Amino acid sequence: MDQFTLNLLVVGATFALYIGIAIWARAGSTSEFYAAGRGVHPVVNGMATGADWMSAASFISMAGLIAFGGYATSSYLMGWTGGYVLLALLLAPYLRKFGKFTVPEFIGDRFYSPTARLVAVICLITASITYVIGQMTGVGVAFSRFLELDNTTGLLIGAAIVFAYAVLGGMKGVTYTQVAQYCVLITAYTIPAVFISLQLTGHAIPGIGLFGNDVASGEPLLERLNQVVTDLGFADYTAQDGTPSAVINMVLFTFSLMIGTAGLPHVIIRFFTVPKVADARWSAGWALVFIALLYLTAPAVGAMARLNLVDTIYPNGVAEEPIEYASRPDWMTNWEKTGLLKFEDKNGDGRIQWYNDANSTFDADVATPRGWKGSELTVNRDIIVLANPEIAQLPGWVLAIVAAGGLAAALSTAAGLLLAISSSVSHDLIKGQLNPGISEKGELLWARISMAVAIGVATYLGLNPPGFAAQTVALAFGLAAASIFPALMMGIFVKRINNKGAVAGMVSGLLFTLIYIFMHKGWFFIAGTNQFPDTIQGSLLGIQSTAIGSIGALVNFVVAYFVSNATEEPPQEIQELVESIRIPKGAGAAAIDH
Repeated sequence: MDQFTLNLLVVGATFALYIGIAIWARAGSTSEFYAAGRGVHPVVNGMATGADWMSAASFISMAGLIAFGGYATSSYLMGWTGGYVLLALLLAPYLRKFGKFTVPEFIGDRFYSPTARLVAVICLITASITYVIGQMTGVGVAFSRFLELDNTTGLLIGAAIVFAYAVLGGMKGVTYTQVAQYCVLITAYTIPAVFISLQLTGHAIPGIGLFGNDVASGEPLLERLNQVVTDLGFADYTAQDGTPSAVINMVLFTFSLMIGTAGLPHVIIRFFTVPKVADARWSAGWALVFIALLYLTAPAVGAMARLNLVDTIYPNGVAEEPIEYASRPDWMTNWEKTGLLKFEDKNGDGRIQWYNDANSTFDADVATPRGWKGSELTVNRDIIVLANPEIAQLPGWVLAIVAAGGLAAALSTAAGLLLAISSSVSHDLIKGQLNPGISEKGELLWARISMAVAIGVATYLGLNPPGFAAQTVALAFGLAAASIFPALMMGIFVKRINNKGAVAGMVSGLLFTLIYIFMHKGWFFIAGTNQFPDTIQGSLLGIQSTAIGSIGALVNFVVAYFVSNATEEPPQEIQELVESIRIPKGAGAAAIDH
């Protein structure tokens, strides 16, 4: 059986499974559509949360960023995992105790203001749409290679699959679909990682192999990787950029990812699906276990992929001639068809030179004497995990599973995001603002309509994403960090914050972050093009756009505090409500379970 047919069968079987689960778990009420009837077991919810959380950015893009960025990109690991701990400890149990369906509903009730609820809807939609663009980018990457389709067709197919199981099943269908998707994605991620770790280091556990010895040279794997990348003019893989600007950006970026994680509504709403407050805590613990299986493997996948790529191009060592283009391996030919890997023979010698041509010292001392006229290979970072099994020449069935895993990761998170968007539109905007007397049937219809519209918008924007999948997702985290997280934290822990302060804080944080991102990335000046360079067009102390969410959150907190203290105190019943949320009285009968 050829590889294309095998890919088609495996991916098709997983899609059939997802749609079948959605039909079986079809939502028949708003409670089932928004919160799965609050009847999900903590272990099941933990697994679904893991799938919801581990998006295309985690599965497809993160290891690629680590592969090319080394230590500097460890912020993604620290920020995303650390943020989940914040969410589990500081937000999830209290929000579940409050007993509402959506994040904007909590904000509207806590700050006794329809305006606050509306602003929260706008913040949620802005962050979620930005996030879902990254998922659609991952869908396009996976489809374009493994099913030999162009990016546009792949996006449309992915959107249709999400539409089928998310619109039909709502949170109930999405929950059980995400359990299946977690099983697919974790299997797809770990199997090739184990094979590659065995090949390179002799260790079956990739995390151990990362700190083991390279079988071919006998040297520690990371030491050999440092040597080969510096020999090509790249930065030391494990070294930290100690310049003040780099350190500031790394700290702020990590913090932005952490608080952005804790403010992402599609993860928060997962904790509304369990029967009681204690179950929300257990769900968070189980989710951390399921997430750790991938996140402890990702650094090894990135490092080993980078070493495999260098060894492919320079099979006799980087001091020798690179391979001839005509003799390139099949995996390079396959990825060239997608346009995500490109070769340009700049010096006409028929060989593939790949090095850091931005390093002037390397260019003068090494590249020019060898007759090299610039790096000739362009590798999209989003292909690394998907191409890794091919680079390592693993069996065809492994490639097929990886294809299914990449799509599962992207589709599971896309479904969660779209559900958060549709719930906010139907429950918070239409029922909460425009038509409070709408029937449950009418609300359910609007939830499905709004999800269909959101899928259409996300697909359209996914055709022209503002960066790699993980970079696009990082912008979404910054927006959530600057707008939603401070409102939730102050809503739970600060009784003095009133409706005026909350609204002013959310608006200030969101606008500051959005304007900064657009200025920093130059989008005001290159609108209509497909180029989104991360160059500093206008910056504050050299802070990059992906790190500005931390400053936006600070703006939110400060504005909310001063505005609240300059205006009247919240009503006494609201202060008592905050007190009852903040001091848990246990689970079961003592919890608010409705």
